[in-house]
Amino acid sequence: MRELNRLELLGESVRAALEALATAAPGWLSAAFPTVVLGEWAERYGPRINSWHIPAARTKRERLGAVFAADAYAVCSAVWDTRTPAWVREVEHVELLRQVLVQTTVIDGAGTDGRVRLRLREKPDGIPPGALRLASPYDPDARWGSHGQREGRDVFWLGYTAHLTESCRPPDTTDGLPRGPNLITDVHTTDAGAPDLTATTGIGQRLDARDLVPAEHYLGAGYPSARLVQEAAARGTTMITPLLRGGSHARTPGAFGQDAFRIDWTARQATCPQGKTSSGWYPCRQHGQDAIVVEFARDDCRSCPVRAQCTTAKRGFRSLSIHPDPALRACLRTARATQRTSAWERKYALRAGIEGTINQALDVTGLRRARYRGLPKTRLQHAYSAAALNLIRLDAHWHSPAQHPRHTTRLIGLYTQLVP
Repeated sequence: MRELNRLELLGESVRAALEALATAAPGWLSAAFPTVVLGEWAERYGPRINSWHIPAARTKRERLGAVFAADAYAVCSAVWDTRTPAWVREVEHVELLRQVLVQTTVIDGAGTDGRVRLRLREKPDGIPPGALRLASPYDPDARWGSHGQREGRDVFWLGYTAHLTESCRPPDTTDGLPRGPNLITDVHTTDAGAPDLTATTGIGQRLDARDLVPAEHYLGAGYPSARLVQEAAARGTTMITPLLRGGSHARTPGAFGQDAFRIDWTARQATCPQGKTSSGWYPCRQHGQDAIVVEFARDDCRSCPVRAQCTTAKRGFRSLSIHPDPALRACLRTARATQRTSAWERKYALRAGIEGTINQALDVTGLRRARYRGLPKTRLQHAYSAAALNLIRLDAHWHSPAQHPRHTTRLIGLYTQLVP
């Protein structure tokens, strides 16, 4: 998936830059390159570059990547030539092509003709982090995102993520219906690569600024951390949200979570369920917060009879990431113990309403597709979509069936007459 995306990005970036130059500087483009070269490019970059045009064989993909890289290098070399007018370099798609060329290729020496030879970057060459890596030649703010699985397949998308917050009220005990309409109180948009966790603090601050601080805040599993739960409690808000137990393996039935390990803070050691002590204790920074990474010896883990319950890591040994703050550790223990109760599960079921809101936003306002390019305009689109949903819900509430009874069909009228 990564290699295909990089090939598509590089090829489509060349195509976008050539199209932009043919529009903005046709005279310069025709003078800078021979007609034969322009003819080859017209054939190669006429249709959009997508996965259907990418060869399946790795050798052919590498050859195609070298062709895309050579064309991109030729365009950038000509544009940044000292004889080229400076305004040509200000064409947006040309600058994006330069960035894509740097992030996807490396110089691999020179060919027999003396020309620079390039190849696609591999992991040892250094690949830019996802937050900085361009993902589209048409929208520099868009990023690739992933979100679990659907029907056994990973879900990927290119663009942005909308974070919706709405009011929620338990149903009325008399008729089981809500006491009033649930309205969207906050909408925030990030690029698709940003973790949900990064949106939580901003959501709380904006609700506070609008005097909409909730007594209970129901969130998905990707939004909380022990520190955020603690900070919300200081503001008078209880976060009703699952705090996951480490990695995916730790959440499988029978697996050993952090609670199964005994921590000796004085000796700076941890003891596993089999009685083995850790071999490393490393204070560090994780996601901008202080943390301690504890590692166990590879030899102890390899010979452990219950290794399958402890780790499936390819590195061959178990490691723990723990908070140095005792208050945060206590917060984690309390929250995880509470979320294992049936009462907490019944309460958390109230959050399911936001899934219906997301579906309504997709169906009614077309939230899944960004109508504009760039994060600022996409945020404005999502804000308008949220306002539209609120108007729809208020209209439905004000013109409820209790005030305007539904049309009665003849069949219902006949049944009403027959039944006393």
